[in-house]
Amino acid sequence: MSNATLTEKPGQRPPSSLRGATLPKWFAWAVAAGSVVLGIGISFAAGLDSSIQWALIAAVLFVLGTYGISAKVEGGRQAKDRVATSLVWVAFLLAVIPLASLVWTTVKRGVKVLDGYFLTHSMGVIGDFEPGGGIYHAILGTAEQVGLAAVISVPVGVLTAIYLVEYGRGRLAQAVTFFVDVMTGIPSIVAGLFILSLWVLILDMGPSGFAGSMALTILMIPVVVRSTEEMLKLVPNELREASLALGVPKWRTILKVVLPTSIGGITTGIMLAIARITGETAPVLLLVWGTDFINANPFKDAQESLPMYIYLQYNAGSEPSINRAWAAALTLIAFIMILNLVARGIARWKAPKTGR
Repeated sequence: MSNATLTEKPGQRPPSSLRGATLPKWFAWAVAAGSVVLGIGISFAAGLDSSIQWALIAAVLFVLGTYGISAKVEGGRQAKDRVATSLVWVAFLLAVIPLASLVWTTVKRGVKVLDGYFLTHSMGVIGDFEPGGGIYHAILGTAEQVGLAAVISVPVGVLTAIYLVEYGRGRLAQAVTFFVDVMTGIPSIVAGLFILSLWVLILDMGPSGFAGSMALTILMIPVVVRSTEEMLKLVPNELREASLALGVPKWRTILKVVLPTSIGGITTGIMLAIARITGETAPVLLLVWGTDFINANPFKDAQESLPMYIYLQYNAGSEPSINRAWAAALTLIAFIMILNLVARGIARWKAPKTGR
């Protein structure tokens, strides 16, 4: 029996001869700090003014430094593992930093004129180069246009998904699936041009909020179909079989078993689809146009919307109009963020509770 075994304390494992030295937990932070310092130094020495350039240099130095030090101390296998982790963190930061910068810039510039007056008044008698005015007419128009699109899209999308999952067989189901895939990739400008040619040019109905809603419907339906289809596929077949074995008709099984089981995911997909179409500008520009006055009737005459308001105000070029554009952009981001939070809340609320 060896001396190491004799001196080993009860409950203590002997050190493995296969494991080499291990770097401390703060190693990654130290390499990151050193990479940032070196990246800034190299940028200044090379005369690079862009913060994006020194950030990319720091990211490359971080990955290379992590691999070099880890390979020398811990070995090649552990070094490769650390490099993979470093690449994940670099990719995460490359995605988050621009988003955080966008949100910070919007908040910083949008709060200048964002107040109760701005949210409850329109641009009726205010010129683009004058201070004051608000976005009430744009909020009303966006709510009506998106609401009408949702009223049309949700039943059509959910029923189409039910057909594909529960009934769809043969060539018809394949054709429906194909056209849903095609519609998923349709640019918003194409949807707007289609409604423009049909509704405005052929039928001579003129611009209206409803015309914009029909174009938004084309963009929303495939998203609802795909999200609902995936949620319905997650419902275990055992639940369907148990209901059918009790003599319950298939339509009632779908209504009472399948849909309640997947309602959380379906609702989340619908909310995300609504958030996706809320910021569309091209269909609104072609079909809804815009107005500085309040138009509560989406079926007649031009109507304002938040994306259109942002475009027109920023295009005006004056300081008051640009401030209003940033405030409207902040309002639009807040609206979409609220929709996403509501979707997450519904998903958590409707998620099946598992006890221990």
